[in-house]
Amino acid sequence: MGTGQLFGRNTQALFYNYTQLPIQRMLDFDFLCGRETPSVAGIINPAGSEGFQKLFFGQEEITIPVHATVKAACVAHPTADVFINFASFRRCSATESSMAALKQPTIRVVAIIAKEVPESDTKQLIAYARANNKIVIGPATVGAIQAGAFKIGDTAGTIDNIIQCKLYRPGSVGFVSKSGGMSNELYNIIARVTDGIYEGIAIGGNTFPGSTLSDHVLRFNNIPQVKMMVVLGELGGRDEYSLVEALKQGKVTKPIVAWVAKSGDEVESAQAKNQALREAGAVVPTSYEAFEAAIKETFDILVEEGKITPVKEIKPSPIPEDLNSAIKSGKVRSPTHIVSTICDERGKEPYYAGVPLSSIIEKGYGIGDVISLMWFKRSLPRYCTQFIEICIMLCADHGPCASGAHNTIVTARAGKDLISSLVSGLLTIGPRFGGAIDDAARYFKDAHDRGLTPYEFVENMKKKGIRVPGIGHRVKNRDNKDKRVEMLQKFARTHFPSVKYMEYATQVENYTLTKANNLILNIDGAIASLFLDLLSGCGMFTEQEIVEIVEIGYLNGLFVLARSIGLIGHTFDQKRLKQPLYRHPWEDVLYTK
Repeated sequence: MGTGQLFGRNTQALFYNYTQLPIQRMLDFDFLCGRETPSVAGIINPAGSEGFQKLFFGQEEITIPVHATVKAACVAHPTADVFINFASFRRCSATESSMAALKQPTIRVVAIIAKEVPESDTKQLIAYARANNKIVIGPATVGAIQAGAFKIGDTAGTIDNIIQCKLYRPGSVGFVSKSGGMSNELYNIIARVTDGIYEGIAIGGNTFPGSTLSDHVLRFNNIPQVKMMVVLGELGGRDEYSLVEALKQGKVTKPIVAWVAKSGDEVESAQAKNQALREAGAVVPTSYEAFEAAIKETFDILVEEGKITPVKEIKPSPIPEDLNSAIKSGKVRSPTHIVSTICDERGKEPYYAGVPLSSIIEKGYGIGDVISLMWFKRSLPRYCTQFIEICIMLCADHGPCASGAHNTIVTARAGKDLISSLVSGLLTIGPRFGGAIDDAARYFKDAHDRGLTPYEFVENMKKKGIRVPGIGHRVKNRDNKDKRVEMLQKFARTHFPSVKYMEYATQVENYTLTKANNLILNIDGAIASLFLDLLSGCGMFTEQEIVEIVEIGYLNGLFVLARSIGLIGHTFDQKRLKQPLYRHPWEDVLYTK
């Protein structure tokens, strides 16, 4: 066991098993005390991944390196000599990682937070530590604190409690306790009746602690700044009796105020321990309620004798409050970074445009109804959502020879994953493949609303050098029209209140067929014209909203959604068939100079 001070203002630690709150509390304490460098030098991730963690040092956001092993962390941070172990005992990781730390030449102190570490494991750690002049605090400890300099994990609790206990600057009292839970109360008591703590240690409540009450009392006795000591024992173990022997042998020369809580059998009872301590020379009150008065009286005597010059009070550095807590307390307001009107997942269930998901399921809504809510922010009539679903089914795929499917197939056969294969197909969607729906809707609407005849519309487009979107097909023609277009038109004539845009598109088709046999109304043009009829005929959209829907790209979005089904299918099909890497045949390439 060491014979002097454990920590100082330059002490740095390695933190095993990332836990944000205790690390942030350590850094906040550092800033409160005016430290120039953070006390946490590195973090060890038992899962084995490396990187960094973002935390705050005052108002500044800093990064702390994360290492995969204890050894790697010690090599990277040779000045960090304290190991704070937040590992769980359940995986035996607390023992293994603590022993790994003790074996590193740079580590001097190991604090084990985990409870219920097996006694046999604890004894091994203690034996190794003592044989190598190292110190173990715990297991089952909340940690330790060097006032104004360094603290371990959650020791002393919140910043408000630390300020109230004056732990941001050193006092004259050395404090050691078995109980971590009682430590905060004693820090408060000592701050009220003395000039505060110089160092505080909670050794943990295990039967075999890594270091004992007497170990730390003897160490305090060798620290000049510690003028008196306060000891809080409890039932269990015989540690207090080792302190009694140290007092009897004259190894402790500074005043000790001690109390052992609880009661038990005759040998290990609090009463027997308190009596033994009293007879050995410690100041022991008659009850816990009198503990505070005994501490005050001892401190006041030392002041009167000139052995203590009370510490002058200083003003600690203010700790910036975290934004989330400040917002909750109403102290600040902060603008949001994202606005969402279509989905709210904060309650018990998600809401789509204000409609709970359970209601959508209970009412038997389909994918068209979900699109209605998520895209248009309203519940469209059933014929509208049916039309959306029909469009999705009709546009799901158009065979492996279509450019999107071809790209997906080639990518899948190259061994790429689903997302890569899907995206390679989607990226071909544009003015020449599947992406003409928005343009067709834009041009058909403008021509119809301006009262242009099909002749005027088509010839004006020709003069501008623009092909009429939604007209023309590579395979279909006048005598072999696209069955998908016919099905959509039949559904619309049966269910839509108005099909004025579809009729206009058909008139345009009649004119373009006089020019070429394949200039038919294709699936893009059919969806575009009928979607205009849906939007204008259902009575739920203003003219401005209809224009905005077309401009934003809703209609192309419908094709993208639908065709994704087919592209995913082609990906699975190629992988299921275990198709090899595709190479285009020479015979299908014209090589020319």
